[in-house]
Parts: sequence; C-alpha cells; structure tokens
Amino acid sequence: MADEATSDEATPEPEDAVEVDERREALVAALAEGLGDALLATHIDPGREVWARVSLAAWVTAGAHARDRLGLRFFEFLSAIDWMPSPFGRDMDSQEDLEVHGATEKAPDEQVTGYAGGDTRFQLLARLHNPVEGLGLVLKADLGDDPTALTAPTWVPIFAGAGWHEREAWEMFGIVFEGHPNLTHLYLPGEFEGHPLRKDFPLLSRRVKPWPGIVDVEPMPGEDETAEDTAEDEADE
Repeated sequence: MADEATSDEATPEPEDAVEVDERREALVAALAEGLGDALLATHIDPGREVWARVSLAAWVTAGAHARDRLGLRFFEFLSAIDWMPSPFGRDMDSQEDLEVHGATEKAPDEQVTGYAGGDTRFQLLARLHNPVEGLGLVLKADLGDDPTALTAPTWVPIFAGAGWHEREAWEMFGIVFEGHPNLTHLYLPGEFEGHPLRKDFPLLSRRVKPWPGIVDVEPMPGEDETAEDTAEDEADE
C-alpha cells in the first residue's frame, strides 16, 4: 500500500527548470555552423524569437546563409538603433513623464540595451522570417561609435526589398550602405542637414510646443474627481 501511495504522488517540477525550444535551438545551431566565429552572441526567447549578433564583416554572409540554408526567405525590415542616452536629458520627454511619473531631468548614465544590445553606440538590425515554419530571426551587427564613419555592406543583392529600408537608415541615421544602387532621400529635402533619429539631433518642436494631449490631460472616470471639485469650488469663491 505504501508503494502504491508513493507511485501516485506527482513528481515535483524543479524550480529552476528552463524551457527549451528545440526548433529555435536547431536554428541557432545551424547559424553557428555556417558562420563560425562571426556569430558573436545569441538569445532565444522560447516560443517567440531568436536574436543573433554577428560581426559587421559577416553581415551579408549571415543574411545569405539565413535565406539559403535556414529557409528564412521573407525579408521583414532593416533598421538601426542609436543607444546613446539623449544629451538633452529628460526635457525631451513629455510633461506627463516629468510631472506625473516623476522622471529625472537627466538621462541615466547606465546603458540598458536588452536583447538588441551590443558593444557600440550604433547598431544595425534586420528581421527575416519563414512563414511556413513560423520561425523568425533578428540579426544585428555593431556599427561603431563614430557617427562620421558609419558604413555597412548592402543587402540589396540578397534581398531587393532591403533597398528602401537602407535608404531610410541612411537618411535618418547617416549609415552609408556600400554597394547600394540609389542612396537618395525618402522623406527629407535634399538640402536637409543632420539625421533625425540620432540621439544628438535636437527635436526643437518639443521645446517650442508640447506634444498634443499632454497639457490638458483629463483624468480617468473616478480619478481625482474630489480634488478637482474642491479646486473649482475654491476658484468660484
């Protein structure tokens, strides 16, 4: 009887059990096999996504390998990130952040970059997908810290759709894509100076006029109604 009672008891799950996503683990293994030392870091979010950081020299190789060997033939996007904290501090954030949520006036010194993080200020990233298998991959590569020397090889020969995205990244971040057939403006006039998505580009409109909706913010129903009524009564008196 004691043996039967013991066998009926459920085996407890270990507290530190790690979820394993075999399909995405296999994707990372195949990527590592094709890129070798050019694959610098990977991260798997089971059931959701794979991130892989590669050397900039292997940027084209990584894209071609993902397309031809891993079946990731659907190009979704290509863009960039400037990880530098805003030199203008929190005054570029909304008054809702500053007044309601108590945000500090200065940007934090510590850089927190998450899954997309790298070792340099500027980073290139792109996402590829296999719609049949339901698998995707975010590739990323560090571009460096010098804003005057941002270059990367073009993906146009392997993904024609990357041409539009690279033009946008060139215009907004100042990244020169070597081999791109037509790096011309998409949004800005030809004589425009600067790159609006860099953190050191001042958004003067936010200093002159607050963003719509952050000045006259109405409270949610039942929120601070008593305080408002009291204020109105005092004003009437």
